[in-house]
Amino acid sequence: MVERKERWARKFSGKARPAVRSADRLPPGQHLTPGFPVLDLGIRPEIPLAQWRLEVSGAVEHPKTFTWEEFNAATPFEDVSDFHCVTTWSKFDVHWRGVAFFSLAEIVQPKPEARHVLFTSYDGYTTNVRLDDGMDDDVLIATHYDHQPLTREHGGPARVIIPKLYAWKGAKFIRAIEFAAEDRLGFWEVRGYSNTADPWTEDRFS
Repeated sequence: MVERKERWARKFSGKARPAVRSADRLPPGQHLTPGFPVLDLGIRPEIPLAQWRLEVSGAVEHPKTFTWEEFNAATPFEDVSDFHCVTTWSKFDVHWRGVAFFSLAEIVQPKPEARHVLFTSYDGYTTNVRLDDGMDDDVLIATHYDHQPLTREHGGPARVIIPKLYAWKGAKFIRAIEFAAEDRLGFWEVRGYSNTADPWTEDRFS
C-alpha cells in the first residue's frame, strides 16, 4: 500500500505534502471542540444501501458506478486525522474507515488531462478540489466514524474526508465523483468561499 500511494503521489503531484503543517496542530483561528458539531444543507437523505450508488466518471479510462457491495469490496483503508471546520472549530484524532481516494483512482485510471475533481452529493451539494489534493495519502471515502457505521447526521452512508483542507471540501452523502481537466466551482465556492481551503493560511474566502 505504501508503494502504491508513493507511485500515485509522484504521478500527480511530484511530492508528498507533510502530515503536519505546523508544530502546533491547531490551525490559526481555530478552537478545539470535544464534540462533533453537525453542519449540512438541512437535507439528510435516507439512502437504502441496496439503492446506493457511487458514480466515478469524467476524464478517466474506466468509468465505473459502484454498488454498496462493490464499493466495500475495494481495499479497506483506515486513517486517524484532525478535522477543521471553516466555522472555526477543530476536532483532533478522528478515526475514519472506508476506501482511499487513490484506490478509486487506480480503478478508474484518470487521464493525463485530469487536474480537478468535482464531488456531488445525494442532497444536491457539490464541492471541488484539485486532483493533487484528492491524491493526498489521507483522503478517503469514509463509511465508518469512530469504529461505527457512518450515521446520516455525519453524512452516511458514505462521505468524503480530506483532512488537510477545511471540512466543507469533504462532501457528505457522496453520490458522484467526476475527474475533469477544467475546474468547476461547487456550492460554497460560487458563494464566495475559497477554492483551495487551506486551514493553515486561514484560506476561508476567495
